Amino acid sequence: MKNIVLFITLTFATVQLSAQTDREEKTYPTVKIVQQVWMAENLSTSMFSNGDPIPEAKTEEEWIKAGEAGKPAWMVVPADANLGETAGKLYNGFAVTDPRGLAPKGWHIPTDEEWYNLAGSLGGKEAATLKLKSKIGWTEGAEGTDESGFNGLPSGKITPDGYAEDYTYFGFWWSNTPDEEFLRNRNLDADNSPFDTSSSFKTAGFSVRCVKN
Repeated sequence: MKNIVLFITLTFATVQLSAQTDREEKTYPTVKIVQQVWMAENLSTSMFSNGDPIPEAKTEEEWIKAGEAGKPAWMVVPADANLGETAGKLYNGFAVTDPRGLAPKGWHIPTDEEWYNLAGSLGGKEAATLKLKSKIGWTEGAEGTDESGFNGLPSGKITPDGYAEDYTYFGFWWSNTPDEEFLRNRNLDADNSPFDTSSSFKTAGFSVRCVKN
């Protein structure tokens, strides 16, 4: 029997409930930002959409081994990030591009163009930064306004050698857009830099947000 995941869609003045079938029981809040509906929380699934498990890397060595083999992997956000379950999991790029599908049915991992459109709908990459950043979790004085409802948390990253770093200072999110041997991504930081695109090796570990099809 399949579990049901409830997505709570937040618009400016309306709260709507919708049901989404997935392999794990999980409730994600979502927010409509102009014409796009986004998860307002980082993905935390440990299964692909077809039901296959995504291997957890419990050590730096396991993370490195997965990357060297080009295999998908996830790792939990460090406990001292103090972000709780809403911080989700950090996935390598091989999990993002796996044909079995990381996003729940009816959702997908955003392309770089969709991230660009999100920033544009909030006034551009400079203006979008504070509007996307969460009000909690950031190092003192670096909090955002979360005017968009996106709730961008500083979950940090996993380096290709399996080292967790930058939590409370950075939030990184994968794009499903390849860039030669790299994969594009977006990030928010404690310095309120523009929400711009960059590229990283698939052996790194970042957060994942999903956008509705």
